[in-house]
Amino acid sequence: MRLAELSERSGVSTATIKYYLREGLLPPGRQINATTAEYDEEHLRRLRLVRAMIQVGRVPVAKVREVLGHVDDDSLPRSIRLGAALWALPQVPEPDADDEYVRAAHQEVDALLDRLGWENAKQLTTISPAYRSLVVAVAAFRRLGYGFGAELLAPYAELMHRTAVLDLDNLETYRTEAERIEFAVLGAILNEPVLQALHRLAQEEETTRRYGFE
Repeated sequence: MRLAELSERSGVSTATIKYYLREGLLPPGRQINATTAEYDEEHLRRLRLVRAMIQVGRVPVAKVREVLGHVDDDSLPRSIRLGAALWALPQVPEPDADDEYVRAAHQEVDALLDRLGWENAKQLTTISPAYRSLVVAVAAFRRLGYGFGAELLAPYAELMHRTAVLDLDNLETYRTEAERIEFAVLGAILNEPVLQALHRLAQEEETTRRYGFE
C-alpha cells in the first residue's frame, strides 16, 4: 500500500506517519522510486502499536523508541524480551530507602512473595518496576494507618496470577514473536485500564448486592 492508504487504514495522518518514520518508530517502506515507498501489513500493525502507546498510553516518543527496540530484539530470550519491553514503559520513581514506611512495605512484599512461593519474582526484586510499584503502594497505605500487608495481599495476588495465566495463554495464540511482544506491550497500556474498570464494576455490583441502592 502507498502512504495515503496506510494513513486511511490506520487513521493516522500522513504528516504523523512521516514524523514516526523520521523518529525511527516505523521502519521505512520499500522504495519504489525517489519519491514513493510502499508499505505492508507489518507497517500497519506497528503503526497501530505506536499510536496506542503515544495517544492512549501517553508514552513519550523517546520511551516508545526504547520499547520498540526491545520488541524487535530477537537475540533475547522470550521472558527477558517481554520483561525488557514492559520495563521500558513509564514507571513509578524509586522509593526512598530510608523511609520507615518503605522499609516496612519491603518486608511485607517480600513476605508476600515467600507466602506465594514466587521464587522467580523474588530473584527480580532489585530490578522489577512491578515490585517497586507494589512497595510504593503498600508504603502509602501504611503511612495512612492501614496495615495492608502480606496476609491481605495474598488473595489478590492469587487472582492476579490467574489473570497472568490468561494473558500468556492469549499471547501464545499469536503467530510471530514480534506479535507476541507487541500484544504484551499493548496489554500493559490497554488491558490494565480494562481490568481496573472490571474491578470497579464488580465493586459496584457487590456493594449493591450487600447494601442495596439506598
